[in-house]
Amino acid sequence: MRCIFVDFGASLWYHNAKSQEDGALEFSVGGRKKARRAYGFDEVAVVPAAVSIDVADVDTSFNIGDLCFQIPIIASAMDGVVDPRLAIEMGKQGGLAVLNLEGVQTRYEDADAVIKQIIEQDADSVIPFIQQVYQEPIKPELITHRIRQIKDGGQVAAVSAIPAAAKKYAEVIFSAGADIVVIQSTVTTATFISSRNESISISDFCKNSPVPVMVGNCVSYEGALSLMEAGASAILSGVGPGAACTTRKVCGIGVPQITATADAAAARDDFYEKTGRYVPVIADGGMRTGGDIVKAFVAGADAVMIGSPIAATAEAPGRGYHWGMATSSAGLPRGTRVHVGINGTLRELLYGPAKTDNGTMNLIGALKLAMSYCGARTIKDLQNAELIIAPSLPSEGKTAQRAQGVGQYR
Repeated sequence: MRCIFVDFGASLWYHNAKSQEDGALEFSVGGRKKARRAYGFDEVAVVPAAVSIDVADVDTSFNIGDLCFQIPIIASAMDGVVDPRLAIEMGKQGGLAVLNLEGVQTRYEDADAVIKQIIEQDADSVIPFIQQVYQEPIKPELITHRIRQIKDGGQVAAVSAIPAAAKKYAEVIFSAGADIVVIQSTVTTATFISSRNESISISDFCKNSPVPVMVGNCVSYEGALSLMEAGASAILSGVGPGAACTTRKVCGIGVPQITATADAAAARDDFYEKTGRYVPVIADGGMRTGGDIVKAFVAGADAVMIGSPIAATAEAPGRGYHWGMATSSAGLPRGTRVHVGINGTLRELLYGPAKTDNGTMNLIGALKLAMSYCGARTIKDLQNAELIIAPSLPSEGKTAQRAQGVGQYR
């Protein structure tokens, strides 16, 4: 044990801290229970390098299996965020969008009408209404239809389902021509033990899949490593940071995204050193601005998955609203409907020109500029940039912005 002093304002608080093997510190929270410090986006900052490079010379591409994408941004598989039309447009812009195969698109032929009903509900009735809407059975023929709509649009078709549904509809998914399968739930583990249901083998699914399989979500080194060992082509890191997610309040589960991403990235690097197979880490959720996205990459991400920013585009099916994937749970909803408005087109969100001064538009422009400042030609180079703990960064010198409600305080 060793003693450290942590400065909170003018006071010094005494803590007993124990160094772990990885260099992290464990703090006593009472009795024998220990806890380690974790960090979110607002608590860290990126340090520019001594050498900068031209923005025109940076490369933002990333790969999943043999598929290459021009920009490292993935649209989240939420019904208010992605439909076949948005997926096609996202592909045209160089990114990827994931369609929820357990949402309204595969339960209703006229999904737009159902979405319109959801966004018209008042705050008190919307959760029961969403629960009711999602009681409609999934129709295999609609799975086929939605996948083929994306393919007919000339784009990569990526689809998401929880482990049990991915297994149940695998034949339909592959027959329809899906290019990427995302096995996704609040927390997905390589091993699931149940006395009631047949276990779902992530390893068997990955081994037998003819296309890349992304698996998530996880927030620990061990969780990420086990999914890589199971054969995942990419993993999703993040539990509960999204604007429409309530998991952290309902279940008390989650890890701030900087720490969750860094832990998953460490697992990726160790797995690559051991096996020679590189498994991309995708930071999923909690990012609203270009600065958040840059910090996710510096923490170790290879790509990011975002929902709210895309929900706020003119092309999004939710018309300025979206709701978490677990909002529809019959017994324990772990998401809500949020209103994000419409800020501009998808292209303006990704490439500008920005109409706002708070970092919520032209995300790729912000990423490229940060890469320039950090002397990073590639995303892999950006992962090596210096990260510092800086909780004062969002507020330092911004008294006027805060008082006037402008800039980053809009």
